[in-house]
Amino acid sequence: MKFLKSGKPSSAKEEHWIPLSDLMAGLMMLFLLVALVFMVKVEAEAAVTKELKARAEEQAKRIKQIAVLYDDMRHDLYRSLLSEFKGDLERWRADIDPDLTIRFREPEVLFDSGKSELKPRFTAILNDFFPRYVKILGLEKYRDSIEEVRIEGHTSSYWMGLNETQAYFKNMELSQARTRTTLEYVLSNTRLFGFERWIKSLLTANGLSSSKPRYNPDRTENPIASQRVEFRVRTNADVLMAEILNAGQK
Repeated sequence: MKFLKSGKPSSAKEEHWIPLSDLMAGLMMLFLLVALVFMVKVEAEAAVTKELKARAEEQAKRIKQIAVLYDDMRHDLYRSLLSEFKGDLERWRADIDPDLTIRFREPEVLFDSGKSELKPRFTAILNDFFPRYVKILGLEKYRDSIEEVRIEGHTSSYWMGLNETQAYFKNMELSQARTRTTLEYVLSNTRLFGFERWIKSLLTANGLSSSKPRYNPDRTENPIASQRVEFRVRTNADVLMAEILNAGQK
């Protein structure tokens, strides 16, 4: 190794040392830049997470409010229906459930076996029932919360001479025909007190065949109870909840 008289390294050694120090300084700056970018990213992600959490909490709050309002309205409507019809249910062979289902459960009163024409006894019941039903649903405190009024036709799973699948399709055809004739009758032959257009916009006929049978205590199908016509109210609570969730995803 060569030294100057002063004892310092030669110029060749200095030329080698200066680029190395520049490299170390450059690496240090790169490290600081990477650290800065990482910190900015972490802060940004934390801000996004905080915003998403706040939005989720707001969604949950609004959904809970809707659920509470829906539950209160449903209970109130159930009480109104029960108060109106409790004196008629036994002679109609009908039930009212808290889920806002009114069930006519005596098949011999409703239709002849395998037929879709309403029997006179059932038309008399509908003449009494449906106008009073519409008047309650059309009250201002309920009207805007109702999304659909469903007439549902149900059958047993049996059809003489057919297998299970064939019977299902025949019963689907029958249940659809029965709900259609029921819908046509109540819209054409009962008093609707000025609610005609409103109830037409909500009323639907739904044949469900044997998809929702009724059961005996031993869990075997009860073919008599399975044959029924139900009037069901569907509220718009689920629609409002879906709108809130969809808005939160945008």
